[in-house]
Amino acid sequence: MKFVFLSLFSYTTNAQKEQVPTPQWRPVYHFTPLKNWTNDPNGLIYLNGIYHLYNQQNPFENKWGHMSWGHATSTDLIHWKYLPIAIPETIDKDTTWRFSGCAVLDKNNSSGFCKNKSCIVAVYTADQPNLKKESQFIAYSNDGGVTFTNYENNPVIDLQKKDFRDPNVTWNEMLQKWLMVVASPHENKVLFYTSDNLKNWDLLSEFGSPSHIKGIWECPSLLELPVDGKAGKKKWVLMISFGGSKHPFMEYFVGDFDGKIFKNNNPTDTAFIVDEGDCFYAAIPWNNLPENKKILIGWLVPPPQETSPWRGQMSIPRDLSLKETKNGIKLIQKPSSVIQNNLDKISGNKIIRQKDVKIENAEKELQQMPGNSYWIDAVLSIKPGTDVGFKIARKKGKDNKAINETIVGYNSENKQLYIDKSLSGNAKINKEKLTLPVDMEQDENAIRIQILVDKSTLEVFFNEGEKAISTYIFPDEDANGLSLFANGGNAVIKSLTIWDLSKNSKK
Repeated sequence: MKFVFLSLFSYTTNAQKEQVPTPQWRPVYHFTPLKNWTNDPNGLIYLNGIYHLYNQQNPFENKWGHMSWGHATSTDLIHWKYLPIAIPETIDKDTTWRFSGCAVLDKNNSSGFCKNKSCIVAVYTADQPNLKKESQFIAYSNDGGVTFTNYENNPVIDLQKKDFRDPNVTWNEMLQKWLMVVASPHENKVLFYTSDNLKNWDLLSEFGSPSHIKGIWECPSLLELPVDGKAGKKKWVLMISFGGSKHPFMEYFVGDFDGKIFKNNNPTDTAFIVDEGDCFYAAIPWNNLPENKKILIGWLVPPPQETSPWRGQMSIPRDLSLKETKNGIKLIQKPSSVIQNNLDKISGNKIIRQKDVKIENAEKELQQMPGNSYWIDAVLSIKPGTDVGFKIARKKGKDNKAINETIVGYNSENKQLYIDKSLSGNAKINKEKLTLPVDMEQDENAIRIQILVDKSTLEVFFNEGEKAISTYIFPDEDANGLSLFANGGNAVIKSLTIWDLSKNSKK
């Protein structure tokens, strides 16, 4: 992906002064590079028990540029081993930057590149600014994805266009071929291609939508998911990232794919939002997961606040499925079970557990959370008309009023989940979106909410993944308070579990 927010966030390309380290804001259990700039996740592939995360990275500076593929691996999606740059830029007469793309396991050597069963082929966009074009390249690895060799006859798809990017490739059982979806950004459409060998590609069809027109499409992906867990009932989900606007976001379409054409099951101008926050972007799923599982990870677009020695990070990985609702089939996103099932171990059993906590028109201090890196999982029973939730990363002034806090709440009167960042810190956050409200399809008075606090990162998942909100906060280092509140009525915290992850090692 080309960094499309340059005109809006010019801080990324301006010459940077000496940077002040900001360890108080460096996430503990979200992926960040060791140093320098990162954006889109690329080449996500699972191989021999290891999750490979490639990512757009500037190897030299803490700002966008010199786009190359960074590389890290993990066995649990929390602890990462940092590896050398996998696909570096090429500086020559054409200058080739390695933009976003994917990676596949070519176990049957369809490409002819492979010397073993662990052969990885990367498919990515080559940006050649001197030629004023983007085209699709491939590269292959026979050492487990550590190093790659670029195909000597690149590009494999070249439309002689300035903007044509972000291929995502999967093996399609129906076609018994490789299937690619790639973005034509300014036309707001995606193109579908097939190939027998990853080198020669045939155009199948195109898909576009008038749902948004003042922006561009990027980073598409196409995946098949079960509906309500039923193996015999599946739908296709087409995701795209919508850039070029003031607030980047992702949307998705639910429909059918017949081997050639994707058909949206909803009106042509209808698309659903993937994440209701203000920074979730460029997300793609891992390839080659066991049992055809789908795990998504996205880039959290940084706000103007500088961080050092890194800049940019990934979201928490998310398990994907579909659910039938009264308003149609919707995407469900849950923090990945790979992580959730190991939270006790990851936290070192530093856990707070409570049950049946009653609160009425009051605020209840829970505990100081030094380090501001923790995970809340709560089930709440709420009376009608009640506004209930948590105040995180709190610090009070001399008059005992909060001078630092972020509120994560649910208003049962208007059935709205919200994040209030009015007092989230003095750093350079997005001042135009200090409150992030989300309307809910909530008929019951019991809700489940998961709140992932990680230094400068906040992700909220509501009602078993029906809604997700991602954003940034930049609390003071000593803003470690955590409290529960209920206004206008009463609530019962049926169950509350808090894992303290502040001492978790990133490596």
